[in-house]
Amino acid sequence: MAGLDNVLAGGFLRGRVFLLEGSPGTGKTTIATQFLLAGAAAGEKTLYITLSETEEELRESAQSHGWSLDGVDIFELVPPENLLDDQQQQSLLYSSDLELGETTRRIFEAFERYRPDRVVLDSLSEIRLLAQSSLRYRRQILALKHYFARQKATVLMLDDMTTELTDKTVHSVAHGVVTLEELQREYGPERRRLRVVKYRGRRFRGGFHDFTIETGGVRVFPRLVSAEHHRPMLRDNVTTDIAPLNVLLGGGIERGSSVLILGPAGTGKSLLALTFISSAVGRGEKAAMFVFDEELGLLIQRAKQLGIDLQDMIDNDHLVLEQVDAAELTPGEFADRVRRCVELQGAQTVVVDSLNGYQAAMPEENALILHLHELLQYLNRRGATTLLTVAQHGLVGDMKAPVDVTYLADTVILLRYFEALGRVRRAISVVKKRTGQHEDTIREYRIGGAAISVGEPLIEFQGVLRGVPVLAGGETKLLDELGS
Repeated sequence: MAGLDNVLAGGFLRGRVFLLEGSPGTGKTTIATQFLLAGAAAGEKTLYITLSETEEELRESAQSHGWSLDGVDIFELVPPENLLDDQQQQSLLYSSDLELGETTRRIFEAFERYRPDRVVLDSLSEIRLLAQSSLRYRRQILALKHYFARQKATVLMLDDMTTELTDKTVHSVAHGVVTLEELQREYGPERRRLRVVKYRGRRFRGGFHDFTIETGGVRVFPRLVSAEHHRPMLRDNVTTDIAPLNVLLGGGIERGSSVLILGPAGTGKSLLALTFISSAVGRGEKAAMFVFDEELGLLIQRAKQLGIDLQDMIDNDHLVLEQVDAAELTPGEFADRVRRCVELQGAQTVVVDSLNGYQAAMPEENALILHLHELLQYLNRRGATTLLTVAQHGLVGDMKAPVDVTYLADTVILLRYFEALGRVRRAISVVKKRTGQHEDTIREYRIGGAAISVGEPLIEFQGVLRGVPVLAGGETKLLDELGS
């Protein structure tokens, strides 16, 4: 699990005892199995001590991931038969005292028999129930820790947190603690995340990290930290194939910057973003586009009508086009997809269409802003040009975006509808550009025929951005400007 090793700053320290805790179903057994399989693959002896599941259940679970446990020893620790006999339990000693001592003795015997390098103990809740008191439980855990420490074994203890959730006894004893969580959303599948609560002497990656359980094991997506990805680059200008648009942008946009395209539905935000992709591919660069809201087949067909052959770009390995299901996605997984496109496939232009769909994958707006900030900073420092689209509510007049991210973007392009002589038209303007000057005019933006076109500045209008402009010049001039 490369992602978990990244979070742990290298993995579990050899010869120490670690706690992996989480409610049932969070993936503890899967992670523990992968931990042992990695040891077996490295030629180490591994042992899985199970107090809750049977050996048959463990093997069936491994088989569902396509794993074989042939290199892993499994010790199924079940209560001795004499302790299950009602007559034997009628004693001056509590049955739990007998069972706890017998359980500990058999754990030590199993270790002496197999002499493993890696051990998984599943689970501590059974030992806690047998101990009955916090004092006896702590002494039992300390005894296990000191025993394993003398044997130089790396131990992963699992706790399903089904009893006494406030008991932090093992937290203070263990060398490191990893907590797994499962969050239930109102719609869509559960979201899983993990956090390293403690790791003595190690600077681990703090905070929550998303992870998924897939066929083949657990995938952990470390939280993206943009400050770790500084890289020198040439900040040259990136232009499009539409000359008036380049003029409007003040000669283009700076490489490694972010562009936000705002506008209501149907104004052509996706198609405008595609012109930047087409220009990037024309320069011999690679691009990536993540589509949340539109079916890919329809997008490819619409783009082809405007002379942009996305399928040809995909076939020639110039474009990575991915459909993203917001209901199935976690923010960490999306950031991992973007990183792979940039670092492994060399994408220099990245389009996210749209942030409305991205927001649907987020638990709350505050988290969206933080994730976007890190993602945009990361892409900026990798020299990738990022284009984000946001659909505004409403069609004309006072429109609002579902989330305000204009301050994050380096350049903001505004698309609007406006009414003129009984027809609905589109206008384009640049309202912000951090790097250099830009034209402050409002131009007409047309989608039609086999191309996207940007007209001359609309100097005959007042109030285009309000949606219902007022004529500032003669009607004849207006007709000449807009065309019949």
